[in-house]
Amino acid sequence: MKIIQLNLIISSIILIASLGCSTNSTKEGNIEIIEVDGHEGFISIFNGQSLDGWEGDTVYWRVENGILTGEITPETILNNNTFLIWEGGELADFELKLEFKISESGNSGINYRSERFQELPYALRGYQADIDGKNSYTGQNYEERKRTTLAYRGQKTEIQPQDPPGELRDHVERNAWKGLLVVENLGDRDSLKNLIQAEDWNSMHLIIKENVLQHFVNGVLMSEVVDNDPINRSSKGLLGVQVHVGPPMKVEFRNIFLKEN
Repeated sequence: MKIIQLNLIISSIILIASLGCSTNSTKEGNIEIIEVDGHEGFISIFNGQSLDGWEGDTVYWRVENGILTGEITPETILNNNTFLIWEGGELADFELKLEFKISESGNSGINYRSERFQELPYALRGYQADIDGKNSYTGQNYEERKRTTLAYRGQKTEIQPQDPPGELRDHVERNAWKGLLVVENLGDRDSLKNLIQAEDWNSMHLIIKENVLQHFVNGVLMSEVVDNDPINRSSKGLLGVQVHVGPPMKVEFRNIFLKEN
């Protein structure tokens, strides 16, 4: 099954999300579409019943009706971002597929090739596939507690080496890495946003290989980073999902599949 037109109706997007996607792709204009071909070679890393295999603060994380759920309530407002961390070890090259749903006020993400931020419990530092309830940033590549934005939605970027050496913050401007070089436009940001369902289920597919980091949402390539920064890039690390500091919110994940390459 293949998406062959850009004027997709939302119901088609959700059908594709439920079927799962392969890594084969075609291009329609500037938007890359992947083919639907099942979950061959993938394993499930969430059992749908408990948090077994995951580590995090159970004040904010639980399993509800078979769904991995992160929630902030008026009684549990966060002071720092908190993560539910997969205990399966460090990942290098891999693909991850899952479905997510987030409330309008929500802010979340999927961290990968990350390291623990030791100053805080259940905190990660590294690459993140961003997710937010207003879909302002969903699909972009944001590096948590490091170089900040590496690619906005609709961008293919090459990350240049840190030069001259110094503190990371010296190389960040307006919450984006100064070494971010846009090499290709993947599509209009607003048009891509319209392919993401607000407060409903969407699919996320991460394809992470060597220094190329691709984030797909509902079968569409939303951002791609080629990380040419040998000082700050990461070749392997931990996987986790985030609840971000902010107002009461809820984020849900289901059908979490992993394939190591």
